[in-house]
Amino acid sequence: MNIIRKGELLEVIIPAKWNQITIDQLLREVWSGPKKQIHQLRTDKAVLLNGEQANWHFPMSTGDRLQIKFFLEKDFGVIPSFHNIDILYEDDHLLVVNKPAGMDTHPNEPTEVNTLANAVAFYLQANGEFRKVQHIHRLDQNTTGAILFAKYPFIAAILDRMLEQREISRIYLAIIDGMIKGKKGTIQKPIGRDRHHPTKRRVSPTGQNAVTHYQVLKTFPNQNRTLIQCKLDTGRTHQIRVHLSSIGHPLTGDLLYGGKPGYSRQALHAAMLTFIHPLTNEKIECRAPFLDEPPIFPDQSLEWIKR
Repeated sequence: MNIIRKGELLEVIIPAKWNQITIDQLLREVWSGPKKQIHQLRTDKAVLLNGEQANWHFPMSTGDRLQIKFFLEKDFGVIPSFHNIDILYEDDHLLVVNKPAGMDTHPNEPTEVNTLANAVAFYLQANGEFRKVQHIHRLDQNTTGAILFAKYPFIAAILDRMLEQREISRIYLAIIDGMIKGKKGTIQKPIGRDRHHPTKRRVSPTGQNAVTHYQVLKTFPNQNRTLIQCKLDTGRTHQIRVHLSSIGHPLTGDLLYGGKPGYSRQALHAAMLTFIHPLTNEKIECRAPFLDEPPIFPDQSLEWIKR
């Protein structure tokens, strides 16, 4: 599909499959854009068709040139701060970053500068892109792996919806204490706050619905540990950590949830992120290399993942 950035504009050459649909249909039905932002685009007269102000309800034709002002400069929303980061994928619309251990996803206070969001802001600034940094999901401070960022509000809203509707697949690798029974399973237990600990979560009948699927990849009998992969239907805080602890197999190194010592952090890594690009329809698959020194996961673990 012919979609390119030209300065502030996203330019789309209308393909045959979109012949005779309107701009309104494209934004609302094809791209499933958010109503609020579509309304703002209309109010700002930010959409052109063949170089002129567009009639949103007039059918477009194959070969028409649609231009939308998506790439307006914005304040980063965080303080740009240099940190080495591993970019797994990037285009004009989004980027996927491999988060190291010991780093928060985003600041909790405006003055914080040591988070992944600060590092992404610096990276964008160094490349001449002034964009509000928008993470689509989070990882705990001591969980490593792939995190998806959007570069402008329209794409962020679409990616948020895709995540909610499970159109973005996230596969985690985890090393757990003990030899788990069976090759695969599903944990469906609601998760809520722990009244006795400010940052801890627990299984609670009054908590939010949470579903974790797991599959055994390799066992380590001599260490009494198991390597599993996890896939989430929901994205609750500490979900994998709480769920695995609740069935008697906490993450190795996760002292907060009863895991045995063994590593400098909980053995959890967001290994793979897969989705269909909402604008280009390309399949994006990102595998996040391990960053730990000394290593936690076996080198071959990424190859053992089962779809």
